[in-house]
Amino acid sequence: MTTARQASTRDDDARPGGDEAARARGPAPGPGTAASIGPREQAGAGPLVDQLRSTLDGRWSHVREQARHQLPLHEWLATPGLSIAEQRTWVRAQMQSLVCTDYPRQGFAADHGGSGDVGASVTSFEMLAHADLSLLVKAGVQWGLFGGTVENLGTERHHALVPDIVSLQLPGCFAMSETGHGSDVQSVGTTATYDSETQEFVLQTPDRASYKDYIGGAAEDARMAAVFAQLSTRGEEHGVHCLLVPIRDRKGRVLPGVHIEDNGAKAGLNGVDNGRLAFDRVRVPRDALLDRYADVAEDGTYTSPIVNPDARFFTMLGTLIRGRISVAGGAGSATRVALTIATKYAEQRRQFKAPSGDEVVVMDYLVHQRRLLPLIATSYALGFAQNELVARMHDLHAAPSLDPTAQRELESRAAGLKALTTWHATQAIQECREACGGAGYLAENRLPQLKADTDVFTTFEGDNHVLLQLVAKELLVGYASEFGGLDTLGMVRFASRQITKAMIERTTARELIARLVDTARRSTDEAGLLDRATHLVMFEDREQHVLETLARRLRRAKGSDTDSFSVFNAAQDHVLEAGRAHVDRIVLEAFVAGITSCHDPDTKRLFGKVCDLYVLHRIEADKAWFLEHGRLTPARSKAVTAMVNTLCGELRPYALDLVAGFGIPDSWLGAAMLADEPVAAGVQG
Repeated sequence: MTTARQASTRDDDARPGGDEAARARGPAPGPGTAASIGPREQAGAGPLVDQLRSTLDGRWSHVREQARHQLPLHEWLATPGLSIAEQRTWVRAQMQSLVCTDYPRQGFAADHGGSGDVGASVTSFEMLAHADLSLLVKAGVQWGLFGGTVENLGTERHHALVPDIVSLQLPGCFAMSETGHGSDVQSVGTTATYDSETQEFVLQTPDRASYKDYIGGAAEDARMAAVFAQLSTRGEEHGVHCLLVPIRDRKGRVLPGVHIEDNGAKAGLNGVDNGRLAFDRVRVPRDALLDRYADVAEDGTYTSPIVNPDARFFTMLGTLIRGRISVAGGAGSATRVALTIATKYAEQRRQFKAPSGDEVVVMDYLVHQRRLLPLIATSYALGFAQNELVARMHDLHAAPSLDPTAQRELESRAAGLKALTTWHATQAIQECREACGGAGYLAENRLPQLKADTDVFTTFEGDNHVLLQLVAKELLVGYASEFGGLDTLGMVRFASRQITKAMIERTTARELIARLVDTARRSTDEAGLLDRATHLVMFEDREQHVLETLARRLRRAKGSDTDSFSVFNAAQDHVLEAGRAHVDRIVLEAFVAGITSCHDPDTKRLFGKVCDLYVLHRIEADKAWFLEHGRLTPARSKAVTAMVNTLCGELRPYALDLVAGFGIPDSWLGAAMLADEPVAAGVQG
């Protein structure tokens, strides 16, 4: 891109992509553009908001609507100032309230009393994230992690426990993380050694680094733990497996050989009783092993349908992918709550006088628009990406047989989206807190609690830096078996093309995206900054370039005397960049798909502007790369910043509509500063 085109003189039909690009992107900017989106009744209400909400709600919109009308989330908001003991007691009581709803059953198979609708289950989790996040995590541990592990890794003899798990008759916990091993689950130190004479497994914690740590439910409530341990039989090690281990009796007394410590006060989520577990020669029967993927006979003979131990391990973890996807969804919901609170406050807070003598609403300041509107746009983008991810997970789960390639792709996407969404939550909620000034620091306005409770989302279910490395590694070696004699660079070029194709084939806007990208690549005309085809090509080009240069870097280093660990370690900055670029493209394509699913012209045009802001905000944030690699000239780079300002101004009249489109009932916000002077009807609970 070497010359600037004046956006106000651009004709949609004359641009590359023609009508299709215009429909996906929205109207050209310029004076009066915002008004051309269409009339609306009251800001934050009316048909436009209904269309925004229904489009973002996606495939499981009925689940979201049911939650809005039936879940009393306003009653489940945390009360500021409670002690840790009071918070835990309160969350425990709300868990019992949840048992009376359909929420706990949705994620389980119909044979076990559930709906079998995995997509509905994750969507319900996202909706629950609008309430107290301690309740969200507590519920996720009980019914998602503990219950999901029993159902997905166990067989019929274990599935008999599911009704008691659903009803809270059997409270449990998920004991994977260890103090000294963190994300490296394959290296956990806890052991489970089979004793053929008694037909029991003996669990042992060899050292302090092998304590099961940060385990939700372990400190007070759980009676059983799903424990991940190194399995050995007949003197042979078989890698990490999961066993069900009782840790308390029915009266809550800790069982012999089980050592439990309370993690105590945390930065947030203090309604969750996190604890440490250790085992000293704890014996459990042979059928305590969750045996879907491996079994041990009475004599200690080990069998598994998956011969390769690494493949077996990752297959077991792959069945638990729902937890990582749910964390991304929960973080997204919490972020939208914060943005709604901050935007509503910005529409009623006045500060400094204009020449007319009237105090100015802070949302009318460009700096405030820049603080909030790009974050709102990013939340829409990530919301559409989350919808696609949940749909893909649901369809894969419902398939008659497992597609290993599709499963790897799902795991990679889940890892990348979890990283970006939780980082976005941390950034956006902090910005919302600051944007509300002193009011944002008061506990009664909820933002401090949202900030504290979501902070850990960046590290649980996988540290984000590790997850982006996982994404990049999958791009580099995921299809290695298909490449034969290709060198590393050739492999990456082929892989990036294949992955791009796979993404296009799996998105609801696949034909439009393919045509837009193809048209932009073949066109000799210089596209404008608001051209959707150019956006798609810029993101795809960045991803492929970063991957190819990473492959060159690794290939050159591999030819030296340096060991493979040092080679990869020295390139980790590049690896993270590759992972980020890949996920950015996926998110943009999901946004384009979301726009095409909207059938109301005015709403579609508004979505187009929001997407423009998301794209240019991302380009602005990564200006250094685009400048260093000749994708932007200095003049063009300045134009990006100017266009972000223009888009913020054009979207400013729709700020309340956009946050109302998140579909959060006013009663769920829980911010006292909004109660005295409500600025919009919003969504009624």
